[in-house]
Amino acid sequence: MQLSRIRSLVRTIPDYPKPGIMFRDITGLMEDAEGFGFLIDALLQLPGVGQADIVVGIEARGFIIAGAMAHQLGKGFVPIRKKGKLPRETISEEYELEYGMDAIEMHAGALRSGQKVLLVDDLIATGGTASAAACLVKRSGAQVHAACFAIDLPDLGGRDVLTKLGIKVQSLVTFLGD
Repeated sequence: MQLSRIRSLVRTIPDYPKPGIMFRDITGLMEDAEGFGFLIDALLQLPGVGQADIVVGIEARGFIIAGAMAHQLGKGFVPIRKKGKLPRETISEEYELEYGMDAIEMHAGALRSGQKVLLVDDLIATGGTASAAACLVKRSGAQVHAACFAIDLPDLGGRDVLTKLGIKVQSLVTFLGD
């Protein structure tokens, strides 16, 4: 299977969740057993992925991809969720949205000092959530070894945000603003 097949299984939904947004929906990719398997295998082949100690996934579609990758790597999985969704003591990080602020959380003590983290989400857009997740990793004493995404939306600048934080960013396919 080619990376073009991954692209073909991602639907573009115009004006969702609001006018002017081109939403990239990966659920069609996840519904296709061969496509989803290829996605996970391709992400696992990215440089440095196998050297991580633990996999951290960002809510919600990032959980699905990160969980599958963690299983294949034989590594643990740590979820980063929206505020108020985790049952134990948490650490929290706020980040800016175009229309206000939001926050994500991770269980306190989920990562150990010095661990090399593979940060995973379905796509990198503005970088707000991913950079907040990277801050949570850093505050825990661990380090983001690499960040990988199925999709990069370069017009929104998220890759640059993470690169400026010293994070190696990798993705499989790119969608421009079309």
